[in-house]
Amino acid sequence: MNILVLCTGNSCRSQMAEGYLKLFAKEHATIYSAGVETHGLNPGAVAIMKEDGIDITGHTSNNLNEYLEIPFDYILTVCDHAKERCPFFPGKATQLHHNFFDPSKVQGTDAEIHAAFLKAREEIKAYCHNFVKEKIAI
Repeated sequence: MNILVLCTGNSCRSQMAEGYLKLFAKEHATIYSAGVETHGLNPGAVAIMKEDGIDITGHTSNNLNEYLEIPFDYILTVCDHAKERCPFFPGKATQLHHNFFDPSKVQGTDAEIHAAFLKAREEIKAYCHNFVKEKIAI
């Protein structure tokens, strides 16, 4: 099973989702993440995932055009902007959408920014856990 997580810049929310989907799906799925643009890894996303024991420092920020030839089973858009700009993927891919809170837009104290990343991480973690449980049925 091939799963693509798609976001605007493939720097934060899609990277967190990729990390959790890899954790929960294990060898039952191949997980990719991409953006309609590429912005590089967000340091806040890397740090908040590390707090939960997941190292995403080896992830890369990829453009969705790199994956147009892969036969996806699921395409998960994790922000409204990506959903609006998501191209047609040939094949049988089921497209699912959930607009997650964007912690990278939060400004404020270190504590406020940390809380924003924590909120997004926990929402994404719960979604990914439920997705794997319902769609991959491990």
